[in-house]
Amino acid sequence: MVRPSGLLTRQEEPVPLKSICVTLSIHEFVAGVAATLNYENEEKFPLETFFVFPMDEDSAVYSFEAMVDGKTIKAELKDKKKAHIIYESAISHRHQAFLLEEDKCSRDVFCCNVGNLQPGSKVALTLKYVQELPLEADGALRYVLPAVLNPRYRCSGSPEDSCLDLKTPIVPLDDLPYSFSMTATVSSQHGIETIQSNCPLSPIEYLGDKKTSAQISLADGHKFDRDVELLIYYREVHTPSVAVELGNPKNNPDGLMKDPCAMVCFYPNIPEVEPSAICGEFVFLVDCSGSMQCPMSKQDESQLRIEAAKETLILLLKSLPVNCYFNIYAFGSSFEAFFPNSVKYTQDTMEEALRTVKLMRADLGGTEILTPLQVIYREPSIPGHPLQLFVFTDGEVTDTFSIIKEVRNHRLRHRCFSFGIGEGASTSLIKGIARVGGGTSEFITGKDRMQAKALRALKHALQPAVEDVSVNWDLPRGLSAKTLSPEQTVLYKGQRLIVYAQLTGTMPPEEGTGEVCLNYTLQGKSCENKVTFSLQPKLDDNFTIHRLAAKAFLQSMDIGFGETPAKTKKDVLKVSIDCGVISSHTAFIAINKDVNKPVQGPLACRDIPRPVLLGAAAQMPQCKRARLKASSSYPPRASRPTRPISTMSCQLNVYKSLHKPMVNEGLCSPVFGETYLVQLISLQNADGSWDLDEDLARILGISLKDLWSALPVKDADSSSWATVLAVVWLHAKAKHQKCEWELLEKKARTWINSNAASIKKKLVKAAIAFTKSSVDPAVFGI
Repeated sequence: MVRPSGLLTRQEEPVPLKSICVTLSIHEFVAGVAATLNYENEEKFPLETFFVFPMDEDSAVYSFEAMVDGKTIKAELKDKKKAHIIYESAISHRHQAFLLEEDKCSRDVFCCNVGNLQPGSKVALTLKYVQELPLEADGALRYVLPAVLNPRYRCSGSPEDSCLDLKTPIVPLDDLPYSFSMTATVSSQHGIETIQSNCPLSPIEYLGDKKTSAQISLADGHKFDRDVELLIYYREVHTPSVAVELGNPKNNPDGLMKDPCAMVCFYPNIPEVEPSAICGEFVFLVDCSGSMQCPMSKQDESQLRIEAAKETLILLLKSLPVNCYFNIYAFGSSFEAFFPNSVKYTQDTMEEALRTVKLMRADLGGTEILTPLQVIYREPSIPGHPLQLFVFTDGEVTDTFSIIKEVRNHRLRHRCFSFGIGEGASTSLIKGIARVGGGTSEFITGKDRMQAKALRALKHALQPAVEDVSVNWDLPRGLSAKTLSPEQTVLYKGQRLIVYAQLTGTMPPEEGTGEVCLNYTLQGKSCENKVTFSLQPKLDDNFTIHRLAAKAFLQSMDIGFGETPAKTKKDVLKVSIDCGVISSHTAFIAINKDVNKPVQGPLACRDIPRPVLLGAAAQMPQCKRARLKASSSYPPRASRPTRPISTMSCQLNVYKSLHKPMVNEGLCSPVFGETYLVQLISLQNADGSWDLDEDLARILGISLKDLWSALPVKDADSSSWATVLAVVWLHAKAKHQKCEWELLEKKARTWINSNAASIKKKLVKAAIAFTKSSVDPAVFGI
């Protein structure tokens, strides 16, 4: 039997998508992207193809065009329902048609339809978008081109006509039947320090005496087997700036595009202050669905998602402030709470929670976040302890907008911090709930450590609230600013703030300037950051700032295809269509009107295979979901009752911690490694101290007898000696992971100052000498 030639699906059908070519231009902290999909019909009859692909939630898609037989057909942005009617009509009349739309369930999933692709014909589809690049804690700007679209778990009530319902073939990343290429240009007036990537790059070519620009391309033979990530380090990144862009009044007599638009970038200099005496209620909502059994990435020896989550929970539990309240929820198709209600943080409750964390497995089925969220929000508030919610998930859900709406409805009583785990996590979900919940969002992929990013968020949660945030403009007479960005209510130290505004009225002469001021209050003290800027707008043919401003407006007003109120939808439609930026209510549609006669022959459908991480879902026949094998110390699953999502009226079930595993269970070989750090942290008491016992001695690599013999102060509390030794060990052996343990170390030093202040100097000096370390005594405040 002769096999078909060319690119094939697993059903041996030719694949019409041949290649994807991406051109990326990054200037300062804004990325402009053009992605071209090249199709070819090698079959003997006309085709209709469907390609579902991921895109970052912050992307402002503003252009979609088709190149057919050398002729460019530019798509129009229309009301989504009208666009579908036009597309279906064109298909039924055998005309060529092209459709691009956001998924109804999530902003980070797109579907591209190519209708009536004639035999032998070639079509190149190009979509363009702009995007703000997020700022990492180390000052890097992060650009990600998503490759992975993991299957999204469908729960009851989700829209029936989601793009994700298309039965597109799912293939492992290594087996994608189309090629991929990417070239990039990076530029900054401040100069480029370095550029890093998780993918092999061709040698980077830097231009200019101060390395103000660079040319980048992926190395030959790159497979689109992971998200492409670039980390860009400029020589100066924390410089406030204002850019003013010329409008387009000729083609837009009214609306946002008519007037100049300003983009203001603040780096608020929020001073360090001691945490408030109000501790808070900390609730951790952790994904234990089957997909959490997958590795963090394709890289060798990559940690399993569920194991990284468990290790992170241990760090968080040890870092919580004394006298706060906390609870942990594990969720999947059902959910389980560690305690019936949030409990006070004590030695007993912390130990019980730690025992239960060690029992957690990725065995709760699908990913249903909404119901446990509703249960958490129904719990009464604890006076003096504002709710701080931490959500850890791989983000594989279809009811994204419903979840975001639920968090938004309770935004006044809590802050929500979110973490997307592994490649393919939904940026729409992770960024969306953090944005409406006044928190921050983090993504953990590749070699990223979830622990460091979670502890950074906890530091944000412990910061005193920044209040009375406002942006004020000082402009020449006759000129005014209308802020387009959503009202900012929360600011965090080290965070960037971007504000967009429409400038209306008469622009001043060339020498005219304006001033914009960010005002806020911190612990009763008024603070301000001012930026003076030129009022001469610059021309940009792509209207980048206007598109980003429109995206910011749409993100705040458009809460989903089925969720946006009718009155708001009218404003969303106007801004979306006027600015040419796609929304959940609009779609790009193009009809090839130059075809003289309808396409002949029966129409066949071809779904383009989409990539998925190996092991990402039980739906994949190549990789069935595995469960963690329970050791003899784990109770059987039946002894830990779960609560089905459908039985919300039942009494809340709680994890049953049947017996305590050994504290040093799973001890690694006597070579220092991360396991020792986790074990040392696991031994810390809720008040910040350590006990002088065999478990601590084993981690320190010193016999307990020798530790007692080295006690420098006779009759001193052994816990004081143990705590000083543990802190010295952290600084000597785990300095490179300080961001993960600095909160719990601070708690330990506070305990030392309260319980051993008179002998602290002797203890510290003796500990440094005894362990032969070079730790500076100044870390103890000596």
